[in-house]
Amino acid sequence: MSEMTIAGLAEAAGVNVETVRFYQRRGLLAEPPKPLNGVRRYGVDAVARIRFVKSAQRLGFRLEEVAGLLQLQDGLHCAEARILAEEKLAEIRRRLADLRAMEEMLAQLVEQCQVGAGQVACPLIAALDGAGG
Repeated sequence: MSEMTIAGLAEAAGVNVETVRFYQRRGLLAEPPKPLNGVRRYGVDAVARIRFVKSAQRLGFRLEEVAGLLQLQDGLHCAEARILAEEKLAEIRRRLADLRAMEEMLAQLVEQCQVGAGQVACPLIAALDGAGG
């Protein structure tokens, strides 16, 4: 697996070819020069880079943020990487709090639907109608 085509790279990294091309367009992955035979070749470092991007995305980092992390990848910027991770963690915690509030409100509305079964106005629909805005 020392040198591979874009299809081989995609397979080795567990993504599709369009993902590789997308990452290249976004500047997350360098596009190797096209030799005379017309087939670009990628090394194992490209596989590692794609896996890095995918791992960061699974942790909630947007591609713009991943680009910033890639600039810190040399291991000399741990404090800066930590700050980015702390910011992401705070964002995720805020989103979780929002999701918990949504869950609680929806659970209450579902409960009201059970209590109000057979009524003309559905409590869930009525609550959503009144929340429009």
